[in-house]
Amino acid sequence: MKLLYFAWLRTKIGIAEERVALPEGVMDVAGLIGWLQGRGAGYADALANLDVVKVAVNQEYVPFTHPVAAGDEVALFPPVTGG
Repeated sequence: MKLLYFAWLRTKIGIAEERVALPEGVMDVAGLIGWLQGRGAGYADALANLDVVKVAVNQEYVPFTHPVAAGDEVALFPPVTGG
């Protein structure tokens, strides 16, 4: 699974992307985020307020209930605003 982090999420986590094996028992985006929050202080801080975190799986915006699979690309980013 490829994980991508954008904007201030990337800054707090400390990396722009990583590849991880799908953690055992993780079935959806919410489960993946819960697993990430336990990986360290940077992850926990970046993902503390999920109201300001958006997720795309395979380049499509999805809710936290969306399933995830081993070959997915999951991107986490703050809401995007236009001007």
